[in-house]
Amino acid sequence: MSKAAELAALIGSQTALSNRNLVINGKFSIFQRGTGATTVNGNDVFAADRFKGWANGGGTYTVEQSTDVPNNEFEYSAKLTNTGVDSSVAAGDNYRWATDIEGYNVSQLGYGHSDAKAVTLSFWVKSSLAGTYCGALYSTTASRHYIYEYTISSANTWEKKTITVSSGDTTGSWNKTNGNGLRIYWGFGSGSTYQGTAGAWTAGEKWETSNQAAWIGSASATFFITGIQLEVGEQDTPFEHRSFGDELAKCQRYYIEFGSGGASGCFLGSTFAYVSRTIPQMRATPSISVETLTGYIDQYGTTSRNAGSVAVSHTEGHIIIYGNSMSGGSTGNPAFLRKQTYLSAEL
Repeated sequence: MSKAAELAALIGSQTALSNRNLVINGKFSIFQRGTGATTVNGNDVFAADRFKGWANGGGTYTVEQSTDVPNNEFEYSAKLTNTGVDSSVAAGDNYRWATDIEGYNVSQLGYGHSDAKAVTLSFWVKSSLAGTYCGALYSTTASRHYIYEYTISSANTWEKKTITVSSGDTTGSWNKTNGNGLRIYWGFGSGSTYQGTAGAWTAGEKWETSNQAAWIGSASATFFITGIQLEVGEQDTPFEHRSFGDELAKCQRYYIEFGSGGASGCFLGSTFAYVSRTIPQMRATPSISVETLTGYIDQYGTTSRNAGSVAVSHTEGHIIIYGNSMSGGSTGNPAFLRKQTYLSAEL
């Protein structure tokens, strides 16, 4: 695209030059959970930050970070690989991948009102299986969907796809605070329960038409994607690149990992200790999971102490982790976190 064309596109979009992209981690630089292959074999399986998958019906696929990219503009893509074929997709079977956008970030769209705005979704994609593919925009609160179709013309070839939804949805109660505001689906073969008609806002949750290519039925099929952008207006603009630090901070509103030495506090008896640390402001009070309760907290000058359980207290920008049912602690002794800890406020 020439510089003149880029400028015309930006002017035509009638939107800001920065903060255009409503999608977080659309170029897949952030994989806090690990860049290797994560198997999707159920519901709400996260791999790349801000993206999750479903696989229900016997088939499975993996998601991992890849350096296979369409051009030098991008460093990474997400690679999906079919690792378990579902060759006979039943009505209720479903295979999909999605990113959720917080209500605060999509309130500008005006969905659910008469002045709802147009949006444009664009992304780069490559698959070993050519054909028609589907996805959808969906509201979990209003239960409204808009199915889109796109064509992968040549197998194993990067292609850019642009989908314009020229009419925003004027119906339903769309979340505009810290809940789930808008979900973007990519489908890989689901049953008739989740099939509908493309090109119109409709009630219910569906993300494919009957034209969807049988990707989940194709052994070892691959699907690469990067450069995902959702923006206000009917014109796609050049992908908005944010710094690694900015993108990580956006991701940490929903998920944070930290390990040994990541928090400190003290023992308040032989069986109870707490540690705390400053964190980015999360979307909501996070749930906590840990690598192991064995040797979870260290008492200064002694061996590490096991915890029977952990709990979390969250205030804006701060977290306190409580180790309960400890053994052998001493009141007032410093305590240090020893094991990996995971905080999740995912949508």
